[in-house]
Parts: sequence; structure tokens; C-alpha cells
Amino acid sequence: MSPTQPPPPPPAAPPPSGGERPMSQSDERTWAMLAQLSGIILGFIGPLIVMLVFGPRSAFVKKESTEALNFQITVTIAYIVSLILTIVVIGAFLILAVIILNIVFCIIAGLKNKDGIEYRYPLTLRLVK
Repeated sequence: MSPTQPPPPPPAAPPPSGGERPMSQSDERTWAMLAQLSGIILGFIGPLIVMLVFGPRSAFVKKESTEALNFQITVTIAYIVSLILTIVVIGAFLILAVIILNIVFCIIAGLKNKDGIEYRYPLTLRLVK
């Protein structure tokens, strides 16, 4: 290297790994919607998977999948309480009500997320941040 020659440029930063590249707005909406709707069939496992896999790539998906996860944890607690209360018969009606509310609220949240609108479930314990 001669005194007049500039030093070589520093090496470029390594590209982010495949799971860390940002998502398109359409993909964000799709995965947020799937996080909400997966709770109907998979309970808290569906939103948890979406949050862990796609949450680091999108703040919107992270927020909405966390909201769905909190709701599904609340629904699971409601199922357990209702199951215990089947001893006094009222639990059977509560289980039916929880099933219906879970389906209705998950569909509403999924439709809102499809349009790019954030959704907050009512009566939800916010255990996961």
C-alpha cells in the first residue's frame, strides 16, 4: 500500500438471516390474520408459533400475534373454570358460551387484521408482553 492510496473499505455487514428480513405489508396482514384465526382450532399454540416465527420480522405481526396469544390463554383459563363448574351444571352452558365467543372474536380480529387494523380483545388478561 502506498502512502497516497486510501485504505480499503471495511467489510460489508453480513446480510440478515432468512428469518429476519422484513415482510411486505400484504404478508404482515396475512400472518396477523392467521395468528388470530389459528386460535379457533389450535388454541394458544397457533398464535405462539406465529409470534415466534414471524414476530421478529414485523412489529404488526408481533403485536397482533401477542394479542391473540393473550386471548387464547384467557380462553383456556375460561375452559378450565367452566369444566370445573360442570359439577354444578352451569359449566356446560359456560363452555358453550366460551366456544361461541372464541369463534366470534377470532373472526372479528382476523377480519380487522386482514384490513391492516389493530384489534384488542375485550376481557383479556394481558400476560404476554
